[in-house]
Amino acid sequence: MGSGRDELKESPDVQTLPYDNLVSRLAEQDTTPWYRKRNLRLLYLTMLPTCLAVEMTSGFDASMLNGLQAVDAWLDFFHNPHSALLGLMSAMYSLGAIVAVPVVPLITDRLGRRYAILFGSIIEIIGAVLQAAAQNLAMFIIARFILGLGIVFAIVAATSLIGELSHPKERAIMGSLFNSCYFIGSIVAAGVTLGTFAMKNNWAWRIPSVLQIIPSFLQVAFIWFLPESPRWLISKGRNEEALAILVKYHAEGDANSEFVKAEYTQIEKTLELELEGARISWREMVATSGMRKRLIICSFLGLFTQWSGNGLTSYFLAPILENIGITDNRTKNLINLSMTLWGLVNATFLALTVSRFPRRMMYLACTISLLLVFTAWTISSAEYSRTGSKASSRAVLAFIYMYSPAYNIGYNALTYTFLVELFPFHVRARGITVFQWWGRAAGFFNQFVNPIGINNAGWKYYISYCIWLTFEVLFVYFVFPETSKLTIEELTFLYEGKHREEQTKYIEKGIHQEQAPDTHKDESKERISQVEEVNS
Repeated sequence: MGSGRDELKESPDVQTLPYDNLVSRLAEQDTTPWYRKRNLRLLYLTMLPTCLAVEMTSGFDASMLNGLQAVDAWLDFFHNPHSALLGLMSAMYSLGAIVAVPVVPLITDRLGRRYAILFGSIIEIIGAVLQAAAQNLAMFIIARFILGLGIVFAIVAATSLIGELSHPKERAIMGSLFNSCYFIGSIVAAGVTLGTFAMKNNWAWRIPSVLQIIPSFLQVAFIWFLPESPRWLISKGRNEEALAILVKYHAEGDANSEFVKAEYTQIEKTLELELEGARISWREMVATSGMRKRLIICSFLGLFTQWSGNGLTSYFLAPILENIGITDNRTKNLINLSMTLWGLVNATFLALTVSRFPRRMMYLACTISLLLVFTAWTISSAEYSRTGSKASSRAVLAFIYMYSPAYNIGYNALTYTFLVELFPFHVRARGITVFQWWGRAAGFFNQFVNPIGINNAGWKYYISYCIWLTFEVLFVYFVFPETSKLTIEELTFLYEGKHREEQTKYIEKGIHQEQAPDTHKDESKERISQVEEVNS
């Protein structure tokens, strides 16, 4: 027997293909790149300001706060915040997200992915306006709390929508690009603070705060041009709308496409089987052994993405640079800007390439690289503390730059792609929300504790990260499953082998049956055309 790719070439007819992983096989058969498909190209371009730009807000926020710590006007206005107070100002962003977590799945699952993005973006705009207009420390802190409230709604909905709306061929890449857009926001913020840091009035920090509105404004303006998730529409009984979206964007308007017939049937039948007897509640997250495994993985992944040392360079680069003898504010801001530029380059490259490889292998490469880089970083910091040598200072700076691609291999390029693959549709929003909760909780802890640890312990504080990174390597090796090369429906019963067999038979039966789109082709085409007119 030949490979799946050979079987497709020899027999393109759906009826002759094995039904297990059918849609993945048909997707492989399609050799036309996305940029040569007008509708799919338009879909991905619309995703840029509506879904991918969501993470620009996070990048802008982290880089802005990094830059403001080297802006004299900001330091003077807030009486030179440091240690616990600086940690609190940073951590309020994460605290807002933590508070919003219980409500996020309700909005995302009941109102749909698009309206959840809109809801979160409006809250973020309110927070950014208050931050820019802050008259005192309390107002600035409250504004950051409101920004955190909004970001988690937008992130959970946007990552779900990317995974559920993208063509199977590009789904992993689109999901990986989500986190790389973090650096676009970072670059803008770093450039703005570099341009304003020398201003002698409060506009030196108010201008960056005002510009934090831009990503959220893009989502509010363009979300109306993005279709809703076909999975969500089918779950609400709006099957015709879902079919029309799949036909338009995944088959370029061809209602007779064998791929779309198989994809639609796979989604419909898998959702029927998945939702049969399922109760969409938080209790469902621990109802079975498979769900408990997913819960443990996403919880620790949330911790890993924040407790791997990235919080140090994201929010507290200035004090780290001071610890290795770099005290000039302009130099700090130049390093901040160059690091974000370097992050965008390597993160985008990795997003376009890493998703083609097995997930576990890439996560192992990520965690092992982080452990090696951070250990070397710690040793170099200790040597600088002991001798004050310029060579040690330059070595620390070099390892800080090396840290970026090491982190981006896995935790940036694969995280949301992996989460969408890990969770079935009916608990996907809750699963990503749990990940967000642990990530934000870890971020809150780090943002509050890091400046205290750096101030009191110096390089010795980094040892705790080296120990934790060792645990991460072991956890990924023994616990992470492999999820690459399959559609999200084919991964629905990743841990439920018996249900997986039942799913295959159910889909096979559904494809053999004469469904409405096939039996009444002319009527179906007319309905699809009507729905497309509404969506256009």
